[in-house]
Amino acid sequence: MSASAHPQPTVTFTRTRPGGDRKSPTSEYSSLLNTVRDAGLLRRARGFYIAMFAGITLALGGVITGFILLGDSWFQLLMAAALGVILTQYAFLAHEASHRQIFTSGKLNDAVGRTLANLFVGISYQWWMTKHSRHHANPNIVGKDPDIEPDFVVFREEDAAKTKGLYAWLLKRQGYLFFPALMLEGLNLHMHGFRTAFGKGKVQERWIEITMLTTRMGAYLAVIFLTLPIGMAFAFIGVQMAVFGVYMGASFAPNHKGMPILPHDSKVDFLRRQVLTSRNIRGGWFMDTFMGGLNYQIEHHLFPNMPRPHLRKANEIAKEYCATHNIPFTEVGLLTSYGIVVQYLNRVGLAAGGDPFDCPAAAQFGR
Repeated sequence: MSASAHPQPTVTFTRTRPGGDRKSPTSEYSSLLNTVRDAGLLRRARGFYIAMFAGITLALGGVITGFILLGDSWFQLLMAAALGVILTQYAFLAHEASHRQIFTSGKLNDAVGRTLANLFVGISYQWWMTKHSRHHANPNIVGKDPDIEPDFVVFREEDAAKTKGLYAWLLKRQGYLFFPALMLEGLNLHMHGFRTAFGKGKVQERWIEITMLTTRMGAYLAVIFLTLPIGMAFAFIGVQMAVFGVYMGASFAPNHKGMPILPHDSKVDFLRRQVLTSRNIRGGWFMDTFMGGLNYQIEHHLFPNMPRPHLRKANEIAKEYCATHNIPFTEVGLLTSYGIVVQYLNRVGLAAGGDPFDCPAAAQFGR
């Protein structure tokens, strides 16, 4: 974990200059929030999202056209890979709708987000909303953040130490296996969607979700298997799902993995809880598009309903604010972040089948 070595930018504040003090953390965050609000960074950017949706849909039209023209050809796998990228871009828009970033109306955001998630991408909007809301409220907090609960990958030495046998052997190498395993993440997301929609838990607009998910999946499979030879059809689906899973995972993985994990009863205030557990990714407009704004993870957690186009300016303000208040602000390159993730997961995996070791970073910010 390394903070940005770049000098802090000079920012001209409007009306409200960041203030507050360590003894009043609520005042600290309120001052920062007032600054970005006065700068107009919380205003909706509907034009941007309309243009993004139009561009992604135009790309989808190109893939459909290519699919039709190529016919019985292994070049269809290029269309499959492109489709995996396009579906991830739709998922970014669904994520932003779930955060009320696109429209002022909550109902309209939910309607758009549910349609994009269920009908376009094939994942449950309800499942995503429930899981992601818990994560945002308590990032990297033990027992509260679902994103650090044990799964195929384990994020805490204590959990790794409880494993045995083949699973423990795999965990000792989980950092190296992490990105290859993401090829199955697309399938995992689809399965979560169907389990949620047909499960016993409360699901808002359950029948809409069921209808969208089944229609989307049925139409997708019918087109692929009725158009392509069976071997090529399976290969098409495999490539599309692999690209989708890796792209989704590679966009979300750098954000918190390898950052401090806080105890269940930690008393860290909202501002520091969000900043200390999040990592930004450096880059220009290409990175903003490639990661759907997730490269500004700190700003996204501090201002979750801030539209994507405003995050870059908010980044300047937040970095200067954190420098002024001696709050570590982590910002690295994309490849560096992947290296940190792999090393961290391998380090955690060393505890598999044995006793966990202490984590100094977590202890530093635990209380």
